Amino acid sequence: MRKEQRIKKNEEFSAVFNHGRSVANRQFVLYVLKKEGQEQFRLGLSVSKKVGNAVVRNRIKRLIRTVFQEKQDVLHSHCDYVVIARKPTADMDYYEFQSSLAHVMKKAGVNKRSSQSASKK
Repeated sequence: MRKEQRIKKNEEFSAVFNHGRSVANRQFVLYVLKKEGQEQFRLGLSVSKKVGNAVVRNRIKRLIRTVFQEKQDVLHSHCDYVVIARKPTADMDYYEFQSSLAHVMKKAGVNKRSSQSASKK
């Protein structure tokens, strides 16, 4: 992910937490904040020390970034996303990880295709 696609500052995280909406499952919490005029989506990651040691936390963050990069063409570009990983993510393989994160994204309605098909109904 490029530098301009990252959320790093505490104020930016707080804005997404306070003004965005959240969706969760057992493995992830996804916060979404729409920001008009933004050219590409931005991603913030939060993985607590309760999830595992540094190696485990970095692996989880790497996998989240990979899933978002794979889905970047179907995600809304004018949004900020913050993903909080919960403890069960430490024991998941890539395919479980991907399907769980895709499930949360679908629940949040962040896919362009899902929101377009929902608006047609």
